[in-house]
Amino acid sequence: MRIGLYPGTFDPITLGHIDIIRRATVLVDRLVIGVAINRDKGPMFSLEERVAMIEAECGKLSKETGVEIVAHPFENLLIDCAKEVGAQTIVRGLRAVTDFEYEYQMVGMNRALDSSIETVFLMADLQHQAIASKLVKEIARLGGDVSKFVTPDVNKALKDRLG
Repeated sequence: MRIGLYPGTFDPITLGHIDIIRRATVLVDRLVIGVAINRDKGPMFSLEERVAMIEAECGKLSKETGVEIVAHPFENLLIDCAKEVGAQTIVRGLRAVTDFEYEYQMVGMNRALDSSIETVFLMADLQHQAIASKLVKEIARLGGDVSKFVTPDVNKALKDRLG
């Protein structure tokens, strides 16, 4: 069984994330969405809320693609999480050249830690390349319309959170 790990904070999950998840389903039989706990980032949504959003959005995608997609919270090294879930591949999404520079360093470090786990980069679709959770939250906080960047359920969660 081919198992992939797509890690991130997913605070909140965006259409860009969902695009990468959809693309990754053609590469693996099981896709684990690694939900980083990362207390330093001070997420808007709790770990439980982020996992629930991922499960709701990916449940639909799993049925469409026939690929098992599961959310898995983690707070350890990414490479250790990959080993823990049996992933042979780490999936990373790229939006711009600046993403590549950071990701390039991460791949080098992860390969030094365990060269048996491969990293695959997927480009987001052009219409989703500018989407970043951080920007979505900022636009929502300032009363802007984020419906072009997130699903209706995530949009509602943002509105409910921000009152």
